[in-house]
Amino acid sequence: MSHENIYQIIRIDEQSVTPKYVQLSNAILGAVEKGRIGKDYPLPSINDLSFELDLSRDTVEKSYRHLKQLGVIGSVPGKGYFIAKTDVRKSLKVFLLFNKLSAHKKIMYDAFAARLGEDAAIDFYIYNNDFTVFKKLLQNKADGYTHHVIIPHFLEGGDHAHEVINRYASGNLLLLDKLIPGIKGDYSAVYEDFGNDIYNALEHARERLSRYQALKIIFPDYTYHSKEILQGFHRFCDQYAFNSEVISRLDTITIEKGDVFISLMEQDLVVLVEKILATDLKVGKDVGVISYNESPIKKIILDGITTISTDFEKMGEMAAELILKGEKRQLKVPFTLTMRNSV
Repeated sequence: MSHENIYQIIRIDEQSVTPKYVQLSNAILGAVEKGRIGKDYPLPSINDLSFELDLSRDTVEKSYRHLKQLGVIGSVPGKGYFIAKTDVRKSLKVFLLFNKLSAHKKIMYDAFAARLGEDAAIDFYIYNNDFTVFKKLLQNKADGYTHHVIIPHFLEGGDHAHEVINRYASGNLLLLDKLIPGIKGDYSAVYEDFGNDIYNALEHARERLSRYQALKIIFPDYTYHSKEILQGFHRFCDQYAFNSEVISRLDTITIEKGDVFISLMEQDLVVLVEKILATDLKVGKDVGVISYNESPIKKIILDGITTISTDFEKMGEMAAELILKGEKRQLKVPFTLTMRNSV
């Protein structure tokens, strides 16, 4: 059979968050799967491929090592690398689009990728909550996939997200973290129920919260978080007669005895803790702190910060399971209150 030039086949996408060694491996696997290169095809040396593609030698070496472990390529001392196996069909090709890559989103990604395993090729992109970037990525990158997995969070412009998704991500669609209206056809989802989640979490903490007078949620104007969180927060405060306040900026607030602060974002939590430590008020007695998203450090800060958190690892695993089983279902992810000494 005729073979194509390997350098005309391999494309490294600088916009992709997928590690370059994985992109290189997937490109070679894709070329074999499509018959563009065949058995015994001689691959370039690690040094040559590194030079031609402007990749580090470690990246190419890691890719070749991965392909050898899969049995796809072999090597002969003094002669180099070659295609050893052509039965390399990857049945799953996933276009994965995250709004950002925080520590918690990385936990979700790692669980998702690990559960899908070696039979799935994942191309991973991040749009940084920017609707324009989101639209361009789906327009230009989303062809040729068996599944589109999307987290739809935006700072602005997200009202039209369903139109973009309906146009460019038809087929096997899975929404992660958030449901949005207007999506056509059958699709899967693993989502947070933002309003009910915060309401139920606060209700479980109600006995401890009853020692305080006011609940104050830090919800910046620039946040991508769902407004449903505020709806659930106000519903709880109205139901149980707590004074309530939505704080859009921390630089002008005064910390007062009897306040409980709910912080959604990590950078706001840092500022809040600094402001509390500058007073004579005792956390967990005079003033309370609740933080979104569990992390190991929150077990230690202020003798333990109470958290309300989605199980991000579970979210990634649940999404992968839906894909592996070929199911189109919409599943609510578990949400947990972890009480500590900060309330």
